[in-house]
Amino acid sequence: MKRILLLVVAFAIAAVPGFAAAAVINAPATKTTTTTSVTTASQAMTGNGAPSGSHYNLNIIGVPKDKTADMTNNDGHRIFVRLWGGDDATLINNKLLNDFTKVNKIFLVPGDSFGVLDANATDPTTGAVFQLPWNVSTTWTVWARALGKPGGSSKTTTCATVTVVIDATTGATGEEILCSLSTTLTMTRTKNAKFENVTSNLLFITYTVDPALDTALATCLGITTTTTITLPLFSGCLNNYFWNYQNFGLKLLQLRFYPVATPPGA
Repeated sequence: MKRILLLVVAFAIAAVPGFAAAAVINAPATKTTTTTSVTTASQAMTGNGAPSGSHYNLNIIGVPKDKTADMTNNDGHRIFVRLWGGDDATLINNKLLNDFTKVNKIFLVPGDSFGVLDANATDPTTGAVFQLPWNVSTTWTVWARALGKPGGSSKTTTCATVTVVIDATTGATGEEILCSLSTTLTMTRTKNAKFENVTSNLLFITYTVDPALDTALATCLGITTTTTITLPLFSGCLNNYFWNYQNFGLKLLQLRFYPVATPPGA
């Protein structure tokens, strides 16, 4: 049955200070559409596999018990998730956001800089909130490695929502989840784990748009035929960006964000 989509370009957590408006990405109606790719920073690599140079650190820490303390506006470069749990991204895709708890969901909001606005992803009502530069997808790269007890693993899927009519009689709406299932990041703790470039996994969403079903999204993107698109974080065509974190005993996922190197002569 066709879904009726309503375009909402405002971000769901607009009350967070320091937000910057995101531009709409107008994709041509071709078979496959991608945004400008990110060039990896041209620094020398370190022994742990990451580039050398200044960067922003974020640690995603698995804990066996839920946190109860208020962790809003308490930027410690870390976010706490349940050591075991979180939703399977394949099961929440195309479902309503409010039908699921916010456990192990890290909501992403745009701003002028990086910052942890709420560190508690074990909270079932709000999840965690992480602020990134509004143009992060084209000006930064992100690298990841799994640490802690060997054998733990996690799956991180970048998702967002579109607004849909859920009751044609009353006009009531809800937020339908769209996940970048083809770019889910799976990290497993192994001996001597090294950083790897995960920019395409965490800073972009890849999704196949069917104009017959995804009416508003297709209109926003200028798409008239079924098309696989890749959008950066904070494209105005989607709302409520988040990382869906499914944890299988991984104690620490370490992320590093590096600015993209300026090409010579630019």
